[in-house]
Amino acid sequence: MNRDEKKQEVERLQRDLAAAQNVFLMNFQKVPVAEDFELRKQVRAAGGRYRVVKNTLVQRGGKGTPAESILGSLEGSTAMALTDDNPVALAKALTTYAKANPNFTFRAGIVEGRVVSLQEFTELALLPSRDELLAKVMYLVNAPARGIASAMQAVMRNIASVVDQAAKENKFKS
Repeated sequence: MNRDEKKQEVERLQRDLAAAQNVFLMNFQKVPVAEDFELRKQVRAAGGRYRVVKNTLVQRGGKGTPAESILGSLEGSTAMALTDDNPVALAKALTTYAKANPNFTFRAGIVEGRVVSLQEFTELALLPSRDELLAKVMYLVNAPARGIASAMQAVMRNIASVVDQAAKENKFKS
């Protein structure tokens, strides 16, 4: 890279890091190109962006951003995954990939402006997805209405049963 390309890359990194609510840094050593391509697809499917970064450039680009605190002591090959909206889906995608590829390890991360440890990252990956949580909330919101409807249906069924029984026994003669 020449000087102008490096300057553009630093500016792009600064824009990305300033805008991203969630940033994850991973070790990227000995990961074959085919597996890297597969990881990129998984990250995109989770709503994130993924790139391999040069440590010095990402440290320069991270100055003045929330991610500055985790970029200070990077060593070796580094990959970065960013997302603006759903950190759980991205954490799940990265964790799934890391289980199949032991060379790919989590280094540091920021979730909604807060630095997370390896344990917190693992716990984040175990959380249900946003869609699952919304489905559970909708089920709970719908439960009282379903209960009322079922109780009303039972009353109507009982009345119909009583009327039917009375009709069979000829109780409605005038």
